[in-house]
Amino acid sequence: MKFFIDTADIDEVRKAADIGILDGVTTNPSLVADSGRKLKDVVLDICEIVDGPVSVEVTATDREGMLEEAREFATWADNTVIKVPLTPAGLSACHTLAGEGIDCNVTLCFSANQALLAARAGARFISPFIGRLDDIGQRGMGLIEDIVQMYSNYDYIDTEVLAASIRHPRHVTESALAGADVATIPADVIDQLFQHPKTDQGLQKFLDDWNASEANSG
Repeated sequence: MKFFIDTADIDEVRKAADIGILDGVTTNPSLVADSGRKLKDVVLDICEIVDGPVSVEVTATDREGMLEEAREFATWADNTVIKVPLTPAGLSACHTLAGEGIDCNVTLCFSANQALLAARAGARFISPFIGRLDDIGQRGMGLIEDIVQMYSNYDYIDTEVLAASIRHPRHVTESALAGADVATIPADVIDQLFQHPKTDQGLQKFLDDWNASEANSG
C-alpha cells in the first residue's frame, strides 16, 4: 500500500519525504486555508519535494468551473492530480479531464455505488472517507472492503482505492489488510505508526548495556 500525506504544511511533507515513506500528497481547501498561503505557492513547493501524485482540489461546484480550475492546476506541475467531488458535475468533469490525459482523484465518497460511478467516469483515484462514516455510526472500513472487492471483479477498472479521512493507526492497518492501494494519512497519525513502548524499551536497554560495557572496559 502506498503512503500519501494529507497536508498543506511543507515541513510535514519534507519530514515524511526525508524518512523515505512518501509516495504522494493530498491537499484540500481547508488544509490550504490553514497554511495561510496561496494555493499555487503551496502546490509548487510540494511538487519540488514529491515526485508522486499531488492532489489539488477544485472549489467550483459546476462542471465548467471545475474544468477551468483543473486545466489551470494541471499546468503547474506534471504530477498534479485534480480532486473533484463525487457529484454529477464532478464526475462529468472527471470524464472530460480523463479524456484530456489529466488524472483525477474523486473525493467525498461514502458509498460503493458512488465508487462504481467514479470508476466509470475514469477516475485515477477514488477517496472513500473512513473516519467520517465512523463518526455517524457506520463502519467506514467496510466501505473500503466493498470497493476493493467490486473493483477486483473487473479487469478493466484501474481506479486506485485511496483510503481517506484516516483518524488513527488502526485505520492504516485495516486499509492495508483490506487491499487499499493508497492511504492518505495526517502527519500526526504517521508519527504514531512508529510508536510502540517495546521499541522504546528495547532501544533504551541496548543503549544502557552498551554504556555499561564501555564503562567497564575503561
